[in-house]
Amino acid sequence: MRYITGVLLAMILIAGCQGNDKKTPAIVGATRDSAQLTTVQWLDSMKDFGKIVEGQKLEVAFRFKNTGDKPLVIEKVQPSCGCTVAEQSTEPIAPGGEGQVKASFNSQGRTGVNHKTLYVYANTKGSRSHSLQFVVQVDKKP
Repeated sequence: MRYITGVLLAMILIAGCQGNDKKTPAIVGATRDSAQLTTVQWLDSMKDFGKIVEGQKLEVAFRFKNTGDKPLVIEKVQPSCGCTVAEQSTEPIAPGGEGQVKASFNSQGRTGVNHKTLYVYANTKGSRSHSLQFVVQVDKKP
């Protein structure tokens, strides 16, 4: 009986999460239409933030430039860990335009060296996924 209850609960949770995707059809279409692919130059894709004290929140931003001739559409930004929350722009970046991928890292309970990755999915030629990385040393609170 517990198994059936657990399965039903999981199905309800999954069904409840479906439809909450805030991507518009235009965003999803642009990332899958080969005629709408563009190129991107990451102005910084690796950052070292040195040291912070446990409990601090670290704001991270990676800059990029649309070097192609079509609008750059970021479909999704996926952090590698639940301690990092990414912000996602829903506005396309015009050819020649610049933008940022932002995230916030919560250092609570994360003492030591932390290597984190943001996976960015966009309408780019070659590969539609890009990895942005940062490292930070979290020192225990005094």
